Order: sequence, then C-alpha cells, then structure tokens
Amino acid sequence: MTTASPLVLIESDGPITTLTLNRPERLNAMSIDLVIELDAALDAVDEDNSCRVVILTGVGGAFCSGLDLKDYGIIPNIDGLQVGQIAQRSMRYYSRLMPKLRSLRQPIIAAIDGPAFGGGMCLSLGADLRIASNRAMFNATGIVNGLTSTEMGISYLLPRLIGAAHSNDILLTGRRVDAHDAYRMGLVSRVVEPDDLMECAVEMATTMCGFSAYGLQYSKEATWVGLEVNSLAAAIEFEDRNQLMLGFTDNLPEAIRSFAADRPPIYTDEPRRDIWGG
Repeated sequence: MTTASPLVLIESDGPITTLTLNRPERLNAMSIDLVIELDAALDAVDEDNSCRVVILTGVGGAFCSGLDLKDYGIIPNIDGLQVGQIAQRSMRYYSRLMPKLRSLRQPIIAAIDGPAFGGGMCLSLGADLRIASNRAMFNATGIVNGLTSTEMGISYLLPRLIGAAHSNDILLTGRRVDAHDAYRMGLVSRVVEPDDLMECAVEMATTMCGFSAYGLQYSKEATWVGLEVNSLAAAIEFEDRNQLMLGFTDNLPEAIRSFAADRPPIYTDEPRRDIWGG
C-alpha cells in the first residue's frame, strides 16, 4: 500500500514503513507544512500495530537541507499572537519532532543521501540508526548563517553520540563532514554506494523485523534511557525489568527449539506457560 501526500510519502511494505521527505526542488528543506505532515505521519506510524521498523529518508539525492530560508511558511492559528509568540510557537513545530522520534515505539533507520544540513542533521539524530551513502554530507548551518548551531536538541544528542571533541568540532567550526568522516566519528554506522542505500536500509529493517516486537521496542527504550540515567545501577535496574518481561514469554524456548531444529525462530511474544506448570 502506498499513500502519497505532497510533502511526505508514506510507503508500507509489510512490517516496514518508509517515510520520505518530498521537496526535491528544495533539497527536502524543512518548511512548516513539511514538519506538520511529518509529525502527522509519525503519529500514524506509531498507531500502526503492523509496523515494526521505520525508514526515514529523502527524495532526489538529498536527506534534508535544513530550514527553508526562502519559503518556511506560516504556522496555523496565529490570530491574536504577537511576533515573539509566533516565533516561539513556530520553533516548537520543528523541535517537537525530536522527542516524537525518540518516543516512537518502532526503531527508526535514517537513510541519508546527500546533504543533511542544520535541522536535517538534527532530524537524523532523532533516528536510532543512521546509514549514509558515500555522497552524504553533514553540516551545522546555523552557525554559518549567523545563528547558533544548537537547535532541535543537537547540543544534547550529538556529544552523547560522538563525544564532545567531535561534536564541538562540528558545532563550533561550521565545517562540512563527509560520509567517511561521519563514519570515523561514529555519526553513522555504515557507508554504502548511493544506489545501495535503500537496499541496505530495507535489509537492516527486515533483519530487525525477525526479532521479537517487544524485544525490539524495549531495546530501543533502553538505549535512549541509557543516555539519560546518571548511574550504571539505574541502567541495570531498567534493563533487568525489560529482560524479565521478555523472559516470561515463549520467545527464549522458541529460540532453543529453532536452534535444535536448524530453522529460523518465530517470535510471537506469547506468554510462557512451562514455568507455570501449564
């Protein structure tokens, strides 16, 4: 099934949903209309019980070139607001995407081709996995354009992802980081040819869909929580509870059965009955 909207394309293929930014004439730059549609698309995906993994990408050889400085649009419902209020509310339309990406129960793979600049680079940080074509390029454009390079949570996310030294090198110098440098820093986990980018993303997603749906969701939750908790003990407490919950399903016995039978496991997340004597 394929549903097209003017600015975000939503394509579902079994348990994998691909969200594609669709402003090729502007290198998929972020306008108010685009972020509103993306926000709605994320809500729809979150409510789709058949979706297990999300791929986020852009059309036309670009991921997202950041805020569209020529045509950024106007937010709805501004009657009676002052300029400062409109500006603050407008900014929230962009920044609210980051916690939404993070809280989405499905893991998100960002497939990055071409520029991921400014807000586009920030958007990629909201994904759980980032893979890039060898022509991908990252840049904190705010600092270059006379603003701050820190927006949409990047001052929190980037140093936790690649360390303060690399993060400061990007955010304070305004330099462009190519795909291979991004891989060296740990900003992306794989670099492939442009023609292989989506195939790689789908292959990753397909592998992930073979795992337990609960296991995948709880693993995503734990990896994000691990960025925030202030102690090893707290992280272990959170992990222990998730692992215990999965231990009460039939998944582990199924893994053992499938290994013995030399076949792929089929995880249903159904309650485990043998431990209760049933």
